[in-house]
Amino acid sequence: MITHRPRAALLAASLLLTGCGGTASAGQAHPTVAVGGAPASPAPGTTAGAGEIPGLGPRTRAAVPSTARQAVVVSGRGRNSPLSTVVLYRRTGSGWQPGAAWPAHNALRGWSDRHKGGDLRSPVGVYGLTDAGGLRADPGTRLPYDHGSGFHSPGTGFEGESLEGSFDYVVAINYNREPGTSPLDWTRPLGAGRGGGIWFHVDHGGPTHGCVSISEGHMRELLRTLDPALRPVVVMGDRASLAR
Repeated sequence: MITHRPRAALLAASLLLTGCGGTASAGQAHPTVAVGGAPASPAPGTTAGAGEIPGLGPRTRAAVPSTARQAVVVSGRGRNSPLSTVVLYRRTGSGWQPGAAWPAHNALRGWSDRHKGGDLRSPVGVYGLTDAGGLRADPGTRLPYDHGSGFHSPGTGFEGESLEGSFDYVVAINYNREPGTSPLDWTRPLGAGRGGGIWFHVDHGGPTHGCVSISEGHMRELLRTLDPALRPVVVMGDRASLAR
């Protein structure tokens, strides 16, 4: 069940403090990754056994719950890079099987092992995916979906690009939030200083404040594919961090 805070307070908090709705960085080209293309290569010095997710080291693999049968892997190009690749994996009897590789943005300044509000870095780690929402109507997800005007994303990014439509579809990443609530819920179990409001959302053409953004079409596909019965998680970080 989705629970709600007062809408006015939620909207004000989300606009002022959310990790989402970030902005573009000058002079940084976005990588081209073909839909249906191969997933990102493992980080140097790592190998993946048959049926394992490439690029994950022993510590990262151990953090993936044994009950998870879907894993969205966000592999950042570098520690300080806002560019990344997203691949959705499904665990089968023969191991983890990859889907298509999608281009993505993460936070402007890259990644952090200890994310703090306003640091313009995305949190490294493994987090549950339990709740979704958006300004637009539910596109057919199995996740609880909060549809409402609280997901409006006004304003412009660092380079003046419009943020309109960025929150048309979102999936909450369970970093410093209460699972089972709307993505707009402002409960912060680790405290407000550790940031929050980390989502998958629609890409607006540049880096984010902390979220991961992909194209609108890929967001719809992600929403339709995620299944709470498969206990989906996101595995996210720069390649070197994931290889640990």
